[in-house]
Amino acid sequence: MMEYSVQSLGKMAGVSSRTLRYYDEIGLLKPARIHSSGYRMYGDMEVNQLQHILFYRELGLPLDQIKLLMNAPEFDTVRALVQHHQQLLIRRTQLNTLIQNVERTLAAQEGKIAMTDQQKFEGFKTKLVEENEQRYGQEIRSKYGDDVIDQGNARVLSRTMDEQKAVAQLSEQLMVVLKQAYKTGDPSSSEAQHAADLHRQWLSYHWPTYSKEAHAGLANMYVEDERFTAYYDALQPGMTVFLRDAIVIYTS
Repeated sequence: MMEYSVQSLGKMAGVSSRTLRYYDEIGLLKPARIHSSGYRMYGDMEVNQLQHILFYRELGLPLDQIKLLMNAPEFDTVRALVQHHQQLLIRRTQLNTLIQNVERTLAAQEGKIAMTDQQKFEGFKTKLVEENEQRYGQEIRSKYGDDVIDQGNARVLSRTMDEQKAVAQLSEQLMVVLKQAYKTGDPSSSEAQHAADLHRQWLSYHWPTYSKEAHAGLANMYVEDERFTAYYDALQPGMTVFLRDAIVIYTS
């Protein structure tokens, strides 16, 4: 079995010794053993763990989430590698689409080809799908299944410009109405129920089909997941819980 010091592992992996020491301090990557002279030593298992950590980092996950994923009892290295592969393929597709978009835009600017308004925004929708997958994909897929999420992603990618504008307008309107509704302090108020209905309309642009049960389940996930909570509570502390309560009433 090969063993590596902090310096040798860091050099091989392209990370600093300071980074590896920090990973040890926060419990993300512990050394296999401590040498009698006090040096951290890493074995095969730690090398594999570091590879997973760097994959997750490349996909944009924060360290605290990586730690939760890798320390979970059900963590499976093969499944994790399959997921890494899928996410990297999505990223490659996105980059290829953006490169083609730039090339076509240059050609259009030079008068060599004609380009529709919709074609100008291809690639950005792919990026939206990728970012959602990185942030929420694992949790949402485990809750609703791959087929539902894949169909939802396909809907996003096939949106027309008018639909893109409608989604953006709905998002803005939802935030405005939600802030007004929060002032009432009553999730059953007409303002709060209007916000819940706007949220349903927004979801309908993302989900292949709508169900009240799934809507209520998503609202509960908002409260349980700090990433969703941070998004809505940026408007007003307690906003996520208020929206959840409004949606639960709306769907009951």
